[in-house]
Amino acid sequence: MSAARNAPSGPVRYERQGPVALVTMDRPDYRNAQNSALTYALDRAFYRAADDDEVKVVVLAGAGKHFSAGHDIGTPERDAHLPFDRKAGLWWDHSDKEGAESRYARESEVYLGMCRRWRELPKPVIAAVQGACVAGGLMLAWVCDLIVATEDAFFADPVVRMGIPGVEYFAHPWVMPPRIAKEFLFTGDRMSARRAYEVGMVNRVVPREQLDATVRELALRIAEMPRLGLALTKRAVNQAEDLQGLHTGLDSVFGLHHVAHAHNAEVARDSLGGMDIRAMRQHAEGRPSSPGKASG
Repeated sequence: MSAARNAPSGPVRYERQGPVALVTMDRPDYRNAQNSALTYALDRAFYRAADDDEVKVVVLAGAGKHFSAGHDIGTPERDAHLPFDRKAGLWWDHSDKEGAESRYARESEVYLGMCRRWRELPKPVIAAVQGACVAGGLMLAWVCDLIVATEDAFFADPVVRMGIPGVEYFAHPWVMPPRIAKEFLFTGDRMSARRAYEVGMVNRVVPREQLDATVRELALRIAEMPRLGLALTKRAVNQAEDLQGLHTGLDSVFGLHHVAHAHNAEVARDSLGGMDIRAMRQHAEGRPSSPGKASG
């Protein structure tokens, strides 16, 4: 397929390849950690794909060795303190506020709000996952309709180590069985792609060299379906998940998430419980096995 209407390089690359929009996070030096600049660039790319009548299917990918190592908590381009034009909700600007008023407003926008809106994009979205899909990376994969992962991909949500009950888009008990979700969170261990497939979180597992071709073939097959049929089918399944409590569950746990932030800010060094990216990585690398019977 030939690429068309390519966007300039930035934190997110956009290409239209026939009926498929390829949206690629492009911070490979930082394992595609999500700062606000990347998050808002993703939002623009998804809007662009939604508005383009030639696009039938969207693919979300990450440049380099990893899909996404999660939210940016320590790169030189971390921009959590900066204001951005808000798109996902009506909460006020966080950058000139303090404490919970700042954190809750920002995360309502760039984490929970963005993910909820992307989940409702009325075109199928496929996540192409390789390497790390950690914490905030899970949120991006989970809002996609299908996940294709490489054999070396792994999934983890280690933020309980910060005293926080999972990432902001708390879909854990819907994307995997509740007892698996508890083990996944309680241990913070890595879950291999094969185990993720076994518990129903991933659709397909392929060798890394076959990822692009497999995702392209799947996207083109889906693109043969009528656009409205795809949109209504996606809405039907999403509504079924919401009837099973996903929407209200997200609201409930988002509140618990911020109780944890506030507690950390009172008793620890900061709202993350004093854990930085180096400490989190050391813990993860020291315990590579995944819940159940797989290894990361």
